[in-house]
Amino acid sequence: MIGRLTGLLAEKNPPEILLDCNGVGYEVLVPMSTFYNLPGLGEKVSLLTHFVVREDAQILYGFGSAAERAAFRQLIKISGVGPRTALSVLSGMSVEDLSQAVTRQEVGRIIKVPGIGKKTAERLLLELKGKLGADIGVPATIADDAQSDILQALVALGYSDRDAALALKALPQDVGVSDGIKLALKSLAK
Repeated sequence: MIGRLTGLLAEKNPPEILLDCNGVGYEVLVPMSTFYNLPGLGEKVSLLTHFVVREDAQILYGFGSAAERAAFRQLIKISGVGPRTALSVLSGMSVEDLSQAVTRQEVGRIIKVPGIGKKTAERLLLELKGKLGADIGVPATIADDAQSDILQALVALGYSDRDAALALKALPQDVGVSDGIKLALKSLAK
């Protein structure tokens, strides 16, 4: 019903903001990723929204990007995951990180989000598989354990998931773990 709001930022109380749209103040809940990118008080802001109507409340959720809103909508479709939990997931990790965790089926990354237990994390990964992981430029399935080990080693060395995935794509499919790490490090050093 309400798809986007544009107005002046009146208040910031994480995770809630007050958006003044021509004299009407809208209370909007936003993930922390959006909250950190908001301008100062009194400045103009535009947010994509998702409007939730429940028996006891009507709540607006706001997002700085279409990808965040799409991820939120996918999350709330999952049984046992409500809007608050979805907001928590998006506050705890970026959409790109969530997509990569889903692609690689990494329960450990999802469990790190406050309020998400192992069963919920496993359900998230199962339900989102194929819906979220293909959105970014990471292979939907990693061919074998060697590639997975190379990727994890690069991330452990401090490279971003995106850089590590791009370096992995440039490697031959049948490369061993140690040779793959060396080749990936050479390509990342350029």
